Amino acid sequence: MEPDAGAIHRLEDVADLGKFLQARRARVNPSDVGLPEDSRRRVPGLRREELALLAGVSVDYYTRLEQGRAKRPSDQVLEAVARALRLDATTRAHLHRLAGVSRLEPGDPSAELRPELRTMVKAIEAFPALLLNHRHDVLAANEMADLLYRPIGWDLERHPNLARLLFDEDSRQFFPDWPACATEKVAQLRKVAALFSDDERLTSLIGELVVKYADFRELWARAEVRDCFSGALVVDHPIVGLLALHKEQFRVADGSGLLLVTLSASPGTDDHDKLRLLGSGLAA
Repeated sequence: MEPDAGAIHRLEDVADLGKFLQARRARVNPSDVGLPEDSRRRVPGLRREELALLAGVSVDYYTRLEQGRAKRPSDQVLEAVARALRLDATTRAHLHRLAGVSRLEPGDPSAELRPELRTMVKAIEAFPALLLNHRHDVLAANEMADLLYRPIGWDLERHPNLARLLFDEDSRQFFPDWPACATEKVAQLRKVAALFSDDERLTSLIGELVVKYADFRELWARAEVRDCFSGALVVDHPIVGLLALHKEQFRVADGSGLLLVTLSASPGTDDHDKLRLLGSGLAA
């Protein structure tokens, strides 16, 4: 069967910046952005010159953008166009991808954590589970995670930051492979610092760690960038001793930078038995 020509055209539209801009421009009601509506409009939505005015760019430049003749538009221009088109965070990120300036949109630092995510984390009982934001603040954790990390003095009510806790003196004994943990954490922070460059709280955290810890400064100066989705984590817990866990990180697919982190051990192993022993204190 021959492919439908209209379907092929629609598939091409998905990756076409100009057609995307035209479609979104047609969806903006002029009255919603303070412009008069009149009977002379031949097509719905905004005219090119109106969109250009709202975005603060020249009509010629915006026309070239829609026609695919403006190569690699700046981040500032794309943001201005996105605001004029009243795009939400997800659609704004899509606009950047179509323009060849792919990036991960930071979540709103003041936004409340979705209760469904907190419920999911709390429902995990067999092994530690945590929900982190892009700064590695702990937004939610189950009771097993609380028992695991309690020896290094974290206060879950205050949303502890794992990077800050890691460089504390107490943590250097708690993590036997501390140098590897520290290298990984700093490399992850460097990556998100580029993705979330407008996040003042992230910038402040990195500045604090650079000033306070010489080893953080040295690791930061290496300019390593890393994203770790799986690996090993060994802790020396005062109750159960050495505990080797398997770490998995799952990114929440909403552009917020949230990570679900799970720490597990295979059934039948000593580490699995130690986790069960640690968890037996839940009822205490």
